[in-house]
This record gives sequence, C-alpha cells and structure tokens, in this order.
Amino acid sequence: MEAALKAGADAADAVVGASHATSIDVRHGKVEESESSQNTAFSLRVFKGHRSASVSANAITNAATLAERAVAMASVSPEDPHAALAPREELAPSVPQLDLHDATRFAPEDLKARALACEEAALSIAGIKQSGGASASMTKGATVLATSTGFVAGYMSSRFSNAVSVVAGEGTAMQRDYDFDSRRFAEDLRGPEDIGKRAGERAVERLNPITLPPQKLPVIFDPRTARSLVSSFAGAINGASVVRGTTFLGKRRGDMIFPTGIMIVDEPHLMRGAASRPFDGEGRLPEDLILIEDGRLTTWLLDGRSALELGLKSNARASRSGSSTAPSSTNLTLCPGTSTPQDLLAQAGRAIYVTELIGQGVNLVTGDYSRGVSGFLVENGKFGPPVSEITIAGHLGTMFETLTVANDLDKHFGTNAPTVMVAEMTVGGR
Repeated sequence: MEAALKAGADAADAVVGASHATSIDVRHGKVEESESSQNTAFSLRVFKGHRSASVSANAITNAATLAERAVAMASVSPEDPHAALAPREELAPSVPQLDLHDATRFAPEDLKARALACEEAALSIAGIKQSGGASASMTKGATVLATSTGFVAGYMSSRFSNAVSVVAGEGTAMQRDYDFDSRRFAEDLRGPEDIGKRAGERAVERLNPITLPPQKLPVIFDPRTARSLVSSFAGAINGASVVRGTTFLGKRRGDMIFPTGIMIVDEPHLMRGAASRPFDGEGRLPEDLILIEDGRLTTWLLDGRSALELGLKSNARASRSGSSTAPSSTNLTLCPGTSTPQDLLAQAGRAIYVTELIGQGVNLVTGDYSRGVSGFLVENGKFGPPVSEITIAGHLGTMFETLTVANDLDKHFGTNAPTVMVAEMTVGGR
C-alpha cells in the first residue's frame, strides 16, 4: 500500500495467496503420478480517479517497481465510474474464526495408502474389471487482503480429498462410475474403503442399460446431479451477468421463481464450511443471504462493482477474479423439503432418475437446458433398468417452477442440494 500511494495512486488494494499441495495418483496398485507444488501469488490493484490497473507476480521482488508500473498503466486506462474500493465504513470491523485450517499433515506415503485402499475396495466389488485410477490429495493455503482504506486480514485453509473411478463389464458393455469426498479436516473425510465400495457399486448398477424413444417424463435428479441445478441458479443471479444482460433471470428480482415453500440460502460463515470465508474479496463482512424465500427471488449475488452499476448495495459476495473481483456464492444450499426420495419416486410413477450429467448444454442467457444423462428408469414408483445415451431437455425457468424437493440433504459441499424432481422434461434416446 505504501509503495502504491507513494507512486501516485489515490487508492490501492493487494492480495497475497500462498498454497502447498501434494497429491498421489494410483492405478492397479501402482503409483502413476506423485505431485507436490508450492505457489505464492501477489496482485496489486491501483486507482487514479476512475481509472484502475493491476499487476501480478509470483513473489514481491520489488514493491516500488511493481507499484510504479501499475500506476503508469492506470494513468492511460479508460475511465470506469464503477471501479472503486469498498468505502471504509463498509469494511469488516473484525473477522470471525471459522475453523477452516486443519494442521494435520499427510506424508506422501499416507496419501498413497489412502489412494490404494480406495482403489482396492472398488476393485473388490464383483463385476468391476478395470480401474480408472484413484487419488488422494492435501492442500494447505493462506490468503491475505490489504486495502489502502484500512483493511488488513487473512486466514488459513486446508483441503483433503479422496477419489476413485472404475469400470464394470467388458467390451462394448463397459460402464464407468466414480465416487469422491473432499473436506476441510482430514478427520471428516469418509473412509477410503467406503468411497471405493460405493464407486464400484455404482458402476455395476449401470450395466446393461437401455435407451428410450422420445417422450415427456418427470425427471428426478439425485443429490450429486441436483447440485448442478443450484449452480445454474447461482450463475443466473450473478450480479455481473445481470449488469451485462446475459441471464434469463435478469428482470425477475422479486418474482416467484420456485414453488411456494422452497428456500435457497447462502451461508458464508459455516464452521468448517467447504466454501466459507471470513471476509469477501473487497474486505466486507458477508452475512447469510436468503436468495429464494418461499419461492421468491429476493436479491442478486453482488460485489461492489455490480452493486454500483445496479444502484444497489453490495451484499459482500465479491471473490477475487484474477486481479479484480466478481460476485460468487459461498456455501449455497437448496433447503430440504418434507418428502423422502421414495415419496418422489412414488409420486412420479414413471420417470428418469439421473445419476450422471454429460456435456455443458445450459444456456443462462436464454434458460435453455439440454444435457446428456445416465441413470435409471423409474416404473411404478420403483427403480427399473439403467438408462444411458439419452438426453433431457427443457427450460430452467419451467424446471425451477415445477421443482419438488426431498429431505435427504448433505451439506458437506460448497453447493448443496437434496434429491429433486422436475415435473416434466423432454427425454430423447436413439
């Protein structure tokens, strides 16, 4: 900050992020890859009036030189009336301790053992023929933000992960599936044997799939795939997209988007939360947001810039995007309903139960939705044969409006959802 102001900046902020990651990949009982990386990234952003510029480096070798370069760039940048730091009165006066860092350290041999145990458990399932590989990883990180308006704070974080992918069957009848877990604290991870077993079972369950002729059916998304619908909703209410006019929900604030009773919340301060953060990328203190209240869209995800452009107040959802900021969610959750997943199956009668999504056919500008899927046919409220090579299509607006939510929520991810059912979609196979 001192170097930037001395070089002629009116205001500035800087972010330093450091990380250390170790991962082990195995396949068929042998290590395929072992990787360890350390990184320190530094970014300085300066403002001169309504002009701004930024510079980045892997290490702060000469603060004065970097600051002078940034100020010179800002002097010739186009004016932007919405580029500014968070005002001093909006800065977090203090930041909470969220228990985001686990001091546990796995040696490479520990990670190897976890990956091998995960793969061995998957290969032990009858019908599994091949391993797509298993992995175990550990990441430790630290972030510090400082602004010339007086904010200085940082926090440490950690992440431990385990994953495996396997193939069931042989020849043209092969089917693949996977399972994984990722947590802030090592002690919260599911056991590698449990992860491997579930991956193997999922792959075997998909053997001998059928396809379906084009028709309209209810579609049930398991929690693993339902999370993608919540992510699409978050993208559609991102303040930057609203400003650009690139979202089909851009004029729907205050409208009923989901059925009565549905709630979607964003909780930045969950203890050990997968996406928790004590402050946002501009130094504001984020609070819990009810984004959908009883089916109604209450607000956008806003950082300082998008809020200024929309004539609103930031709700402290800024995340660092390169050298600038962009709005993003934290721990985003579609709250559970009262029905069990079995209730949804019974209600649907005949439906598609989706366990895997393929492709990226979601257009947030128009709301059009088209994805390849695998899963199961539901008949008479019970699971029937597996299905594959089919596509489901519809419009996100209609999908949201006809959503039914089950009660099997698992809140261990950054984006969380229970099993959900969409009343009707177009299903197309061969």
